[in-house]
Amino acid sequence: MDQIIDALTEGLADDLRGGILDNLSGMFEFVNAQVGQAGEAAAMTPEAFSPGIFAMVRSVSETVILPIAGMILTCIACIELIQMVIDQNNMRDHETWNIFRWAVKTAVAVIIITNTFNITMAVFEAAGTVVRQGAGVISGSAALDASAIEGIEASIEELELGEILALYAQSLIVHIAMKAMGILVYIIVYGRLIEIYLMTSLAPIPMATFGGRESRHMGQNFMRSLFALGLQGFLLIVCIGIYAVLVQTVDYTGDDIMGVFWTVLAYTALLCFTLFKTSGVAKSVLNAR
Repeated sequence: MDQIIDALTEGLADDLRGGILDNLSGMFEFVNAQVGQAGEAAAMTPEAFSPGIFAMVRSVSETVILPIAGMILTCIACIELIQMVIDQNNMRDHETWNIFRWAVKTAVAVIIITNTFNITMAVFEAAGTVVRQGAGVISGSAALDASAIEGIEASIEELELGEILALYAQSLIVHIAMKAMGILVYIIVYGRLIEIYLMTSLAPIPMATFGGRESRHMGQNFMRSLFALGLQGFLLIVCIGIYAVLVQTVDYTGDDIMGVFWTVLAYTALLCFTLFKTSGVAKSVLNAR
């Protein structure tokens, strides 16, 4: 009877050991896949991410938003002309140069709003180039190598059934939490691309305000926000690179196997937190609101 019980106990322990290793390797494979996709998405231009969405956003911007921007620009140009006349004492202090300057400024404003889409895409093309160059320097992987798996396997071989049960339960909890965080990483990175589409679709309206002395701050802040979105892609790559380095510094050959699980979970939570903060950091650097 004792031999049967010992055999059942050993068989259960072996199954649990296999489950622990599966949870650990599966956890890293999933998160590493999400982090790798996030790095690639951060370097994507809006057109490369989804040509279909890109074409739709361009159509909406040029057929719906651009006429509204044209009306706003017309109002601003008229207000500027009226203000110029008033400033010149109802044309008593008339200077031809002021009329010429107003005409040139209005013409430049018209050129800007009619080429707004190309201007915004140029910003993200430049940002994408910077991000891709940064990704070439900041590289790394969160995947476990064979030696790490062997070290963990050797450590859990020495554990009793009760310890293995506790370790398996905790590994399952961490496995689920890591998958949830992997999905969160996906949402943060791809949410930035959706935000780019939203800002691009409405771009002609703030760009139309550049011609007014009182309203140009709106266009200036929009451009700062646009550059901040581009800079955010670079910060995402930096955060992912830091995460990869932190995960590779964990000692997987020690006796505290559960400590390894919770340490990696903490690093992944830190990654999600820093990814959330990248938008605010980019805007604060460029003084965008």
